[in-house]
Amino acid sequence: MNRQDGARRVERAAIWAFVPVVAMAPFSILAVAVIWLPVRLVTGWSLWWALAGFLAAGLLLFVRPFQVSVLTPILGARRPTAEEAGRITPVWAEIAQANALPAGRYVVRVLPSEELNAFACGGHLVVVTSFAAHELSPRQLRGVLAHELSHHLGMHTAAITFGHWLSAPVVLLARVGFYLENVAHAAATTFGRRSPAIRVIGEFLAGAIRALSWIFTAGLRASDALGNVVGHSLEFEADRRAVRMGFGPELASALRHVLATGAGGRAIGWRARLAASHPAARTRVARIEALQRHPAR
Repeated sequence: MNRQDGARRVERAAIWAFVPVVAMAPFSILAVAVIWLPVRLVTGWSLWWALAGFLAAGLLLFVRPFQVSVLTPILGARRPTAEEAGRITPVWAEIAQANALPAGRYVVRVLPSEELNAFACGGHLVVVTSFAAHELSPRQLRGVLAHELSHHLGMHTAAITFGHWLSAPVVLLARVGFYLENVAHAAATTFGRRSPAIRVIGEFLAGAIRALSWIFTAGLRASDALGNVVGHSLEFEADRRAVRMGFGPELASALRHVLATGAGGRAIGWRARLAASHPAARTRVARIEALQRHPAR
């Protein structure tokens, strides 16, 4: 594959990464509009100001100081300990040097977890679990971090991060809807014993709330399904870039470690949606080995 073909592939992958964002956008606008209705009574803001504020807040996710001081604790991550830094820093310096990048352009943080995992977020953040930082050999850790840097260099993290931000009001309204539906059911059951009319009204309200919640839930599930399809493609593209960097054997070794130990099979709490976008480790190993045998593919 020549350099021009590689550039076109990277460009297509970056565009493809934003497809779930476009799919989520109408549901996000609708959710913000619903939230805006009561807010307008207090602030008098127009819907356009509310939408502009929501988008501006999302852009903060890509500002480095905000990521370090705000996004990192939200993710539950922390600075590496002295022992962890002793393992991560030299490995990260090698990867940055191989890509002619300053090592300080990106920030590596550690997520306390017994899962073997890592992910890239925003525009500057790379997160690796404490288990991975301690369990993986320096060689394997080099492959994992090279893969995560590939997500940043391919602009994949920009799409994924902004997509999750757009889904935030949708998730909020879906959860509020389910809560109000349960309240309506409880009221219909409790007070409906005294008055059939109250029971009918309560069940009607519960049904109406369920229908509204279903709209947001359906949008979220559709976007997630599309995101998982796109995510598989982006994972393969990040693996391909890591191979081109020269870290293919290291990444394959880390994935074999996952297979050998059975680690990384479970999602980490709220990261279930992100984990679902990852193809099977065995498939990734096979593709990496094929790329190493046939670099032009």
